[in-house]
Amino acid sequence: MTPILHSVSYAGAWPGQTRLTLDQFIGKAADLGFPAVMLMAKRPHLSPLDFPPEECRRLREALDARAIECRVIAGYTNFGADLEHGEIPQRELQIQHVAELARMARDLGAPIVRVFTSYEHASVSYSQLWRITVDALKECARRAAAYGVTIGVQNHHDLAADHRSLGDLLADVDEPNCRACFDAWSPALHGTDILAAAREMASLTCHTTVADYQRRPRFRYLPEFVNYEARAAWIQAVPMGEGFIDYRGFIAALREGGYTGGIAYEMCSPLLGGGGERNLDRYARQFLDFAAQMAQA
Repeated sequence: MTPILHSVSYAGAWPGQTRLTLDQFIGKAADLGFPAVMLMAKRPHLSPLDFPPEECRRLREALDARAIECRVIAGYTNFGADLEHGEIPQRELQIQHVAELARMARDLGAPIVRVFTSYEHASVSYSQLWRITVDALKECARRAAAYGVTIGVQNHHDLAADHRSLGDLLADVDEPNCRACFDAWSPALHGTDILAAAREMASLTCHTTVADYQRRPRFRYLPEFVNYEARAAWIQAVPMGEGFIDYRGFIAALREGGYTGGIAYEMCSPLLGGGGERNLDRYARQFLDFAAQMAQA
């Protein structure tokens, strides 16, 4: 599996995180030893507002000069957004955005545009939101097909976060170029058997992204009871191999199911040790060591 570095890792996505420009990030990825990147499709990186065809050609040349491939364009969608204002064509706007990302992916030689599904919304039922999302993904896939690009649906938002639901969603979309960007993070938090899930999803999966975490229990003190009330745990990002997610088993299970795609690493939440460039680099190098060990397994 080709190791891939997600540019969100150096995008200043959370307070205190080092922010590099896209060109600086490409140089960073090359210097660290990554053969491929996943590019965040919003500012400060690969926004369609800033990358018409001529800028994509320049970026492709910069990637080629550092012997780096662009494997995935990371889109940020929520097809359930703003449903309380039906006069705003939110789905049309997002579908057009994804179509533009597919054009950019073609120009950069990337075979996949990653998208999300929908957050649940009080204005519609679950079944209505499902249909809205299916219809939007179907149109995204058909428009991306014109560019030879696959739409990869990540199990991130509320809708279809469960792996079986994600499989159902892809079946309902029923487009050959709409597949899964199946990650271990959400099923691990759900308490799912991630090895069984990986075996089930492997044949549907075109890409996976990893990041490791430790749980930090949280409590709220209740003075009237002289006791604590348990709250949802804080999920603390830590270097690969130091968290609770069995990535060795997960990757092995994907392989057993026939998965041959890449594996991207992302740092998109506060890291243990902070967001300074030296710490980010340390995490990235530890992921490369992990990827090398998996390649030999």
